[in-house]
Amino acid sequence: MQKITFILSSLLIISCNISEKKSNKNYDFTTTFEKSKGTETPTYPEVITYYKKLAEAYPEINIQEIGMTDSGYPLHLVTLNPDKVFDFKKIRQTKQVLLINNGIHPGESDGIDATMLLFRDIVKGNINVPENTVLAAIPIYNIGGALNRNSGTRTNQNGPKEYGFRGNARNYDLNRDFIKNDTKNANAFAEIFHLVQPDVFIDNHVSNGADYQYTLTHLFTQHNKLGGELGNYLHKEMQPQLEASLSTKKWDITPYVNVWGTTPDKGWIQFMDSPRYSTGFTTLWNTLGMMVETHMLKPYKQRVEGTYELMKSMITITEKDGKKIRLLRNKAFAELPKQNTYPVNWEVDTTQVTKFKFKGYEGEYVDSKVTGAKRLKYDQNKPYTEEVSYQNYFTPTTEVTIPQAYIIPQGWWNVIELLQLNQVEFKTLTKDSTISVEVYHIKDYKSRKTPYEGHYPHHTTSVQKSKEDITFRKGDIIVPTNQKGFRYLLETLEPQAPDSFFNWNFFDTILQQKEGFSPYVWEDKASELLINNDKLRLQFEEKKKDTTFSKNWYAQLDWLHKQSDHYEKAHFRYPVYRVLR
Repeated sequence: MQKITFILSSLLIISCNISEKKSNKNYDFTTTFEKSKGTETPTYPEVITYYKKLAEAYPEINIQEIGMTDSGYPLHLVTLNPDKVFDFKKIRQTKQVLLINNGIHPGESDGIDATMLLFRDIVKGNINVPENTVLAAIPIYNIGGALNRNSGTRTNQNGPKEYGFRGNARNYDLNRDFIKNDTKNANAFAEIFHLVQPDVFIDNHVSNGADYQYTLTHLFTQHNKLGGELGNYLHKEMQPQLEASLSTKKWDITPYVNVWGTTPDKGWIQFMDSPRYSTGFTTLWNTLGMMVETHMLKPYKQRVEGTYELMKSMITITEKDGKKIRLLRNKAFAELPKQNTYPVNWEVDTTQVTKFKFKGYEGEYVDSKVTGAKRLKYDQNKPYTEEVSYQNYFTPTTEVTIPQAYIIPQGWWNVIELLQLNQVEFKTLTKDSTISVEVYHIKDYKSRKTPYEGHYPHHTTSVQKSKEDITFRKGDIIVPTNQKGFRYLLETLEPQAPDSFFNWNFFDTILQQKEGFSPYVWEDKASELLINNDKLRLQFEEKKKDTTFSKNWYAQLDWLHKQSDHYEKAHFRYPVYRVLR
C-alpha cells in the first residue's frame, strides 16, 4: 500500500510540474511599465522573476547567475538565441554577439524596461527575430542601488515614480570602476564580458545637463581612440546608420550633449570615455561600444520607447554588418601589437569639427528668485534648429613605445589577479633570472585633493627611463604584449595613461621613502663621500649656487643622501618593468 501511495504521489508531483510549465507558458508578460501606462519601473526581484518566467516559457531564452555583487546577490546574464544554443564558444563560430548593460545607475531605469519589452517581443514574434545576432543582457548591473529605491534623488529627472540609487551597495559609482575593480560587481562584469566577448556593446543611461528637443542622444566610444579601420567604421558607418534608421522611425537623435551650465547652441566637445567607463573598458578588446543617453526631462514612457527603438536599430545594423565588424575586430587584434608606439593621452583636435543641425531650446540668463544671482533658464516655447560645431576629433599628446613584454614581481599580487580576471596571458619564471629591462622612475605627478570613488587618483604623471639588469625571482611573471589583452596592458601598466593602475593608487607605496637618515650621523658620512668623489663634489657646489638650496641645510644633506648608495632603490621606482623589442 505504501508503494502505491508513493507512486501516486510521484505521479501527482510530475503532473503538477507539467501543469506549472503549461501555466508558465500562459504567464502574463505585461510589464510593470505597461501596466502603469509608462510611469513605473519594476523592482529588482520583479525583473529577475520576469526573465525566469520568460526563460521557462520560451527555450530561446536562457538566464544564468554569473559572479557575485556587493549587494550579496549574484549578477544575471540573460541570453536570447533562436537556435537555443547558449555556449558562447559555439555561438561565436557562426554568429555575432550584442551585449546590453542595464541599471549601472538604477535611477536611470529606461534600459531595464526597454530590454524586458525587447526580449519578450522578439520571442513572441512581435518583431523580427535576429538570425545572425545573439542578444545578451545584464538585467540590472547595480543590484545594491536598485534595492535602494526612492523617488527623490534623481532631482532633474521626469519619472518614473520610484527608482534605484546611483551608488551601489558600498556607494561606488560602478561606471567609474571598470579598471580599478573595487567592487564585486566589476569583477562579475569582467567575468561576463570575457565569457560573452561581444562584438557590439550598449550601456543604457539617462542624461543630465542642457535642455533640448531630443529624447535620444548617443555616446559612441571616441573613434580616434578606437583607431584604425574599426574606428573609421564606427564613425563613418555605424553611427550614420543608427541616426538614419531612427530618423525614418521619427526618433531624432544627437550626439551626447556634453554641456554643463551653458547653452549648447555654439557646439560642444565629444565626451572622451577613458577605460574607467563601460565603453572605454569594452573598447580595450575592440568591442564597438556606445552609451544611450535619454534626456532626463522627457516623459518616462517616451524615454523607454526611444531606448527600445534604438536597440532595435542597433540589432539591425549588427545583423547587416556583423561579418564586417568581426573581421575588423580580428584585424585590430592582429595589427595593434605590431605598432611601434601606442597613444595613452589625447586632446581635442581643433583643426577638425563636425557640423550638423541641432534642435535646441533658447536659453537666457535671468535673475534667480532664490539666490538673486543670474541663472540659466530654457524656454521650451522657443525651439530652434541651428548649425553647431561638434568637436569629435582627438589627437594623441603622449605616446609610449610598445615593449615586447612587461615583468611584474609576484609581490604585486593585486595587479596579477586583475590580469587573470581579464584573461591576460602570462608566463611564470621557473627560476631566478637576470634580465635586461627598461625601468621607469616616477618623475612627477599630481593628485586630487578630495576623494573620488574611494581614491585620491593621480594625474599628469611623467616618468624617467633607464636601463638596468635586474635579477627577478622564481614566481615573477612575464606578460607578452602580443595578445588580445594588448590594449588593457598598455592602458593599465603605463603610468602616464589616465586610468593606469599607478594613477588609481595601486603603487602608492613606492612614493613613500621607507629609510632615512639622522643628520648627525649622515653629516660625517656625507663629508667623507664628498672627499672621495670629485664629480659629486663639483655637482654639489654647482647646485649650491641656488640660494634657496644653499640656505637649507637639510635639503643639502638629503640631496647628497639621494646620490649615495644609502638611498633606497625602491623609492619612486615603478615596479613594473619593460622588456624592449
